[in-house]
Amino acid sequence: MKLLFDQNISFRILNSLPNQFEGSSHIKKENLTNSKDFEIWEFAKKNDFIIVTQDSDFNDFNLLYGFPPKIIWIRTCNSKTLAIVTLLIDHYNELDLFLKDEKFGCFEILNVFNNK
Repeated sequence: MKLLFDQNISFRILNSLPNQFEGSSHIKKENLTNSKDFEIWEFAKKNDFIIVTQDSDFNDFNLLYGFPPKIIWIRTCNSKTLAIVTLLIDHYNELDLFLKDEKFGCFEILNVFNNK
């Protein structure tokens, strides 16, 4: 599962991801830090990434233009990097089903964390 993390998630997340997320990247690593959201959207589409974000912009593109790319929208309070990794691991089976389903383009995670 190739994830592309948006700028609102620390690039350090790449150091903590388990093997099932092999091939994942961050917009910083892809030199997209100053790019517009639509450019990131197009990059993800061309390179078979799933965008992971904490804001609604990419879901708006999803509604306007369809998918791919698919979106994982983490709708939590400001969460620490390891908490986001835990969320992705905990929801891995659901995410796998979501990625195979052609009817859905956005997977929303609404958990609230205790940022310890």
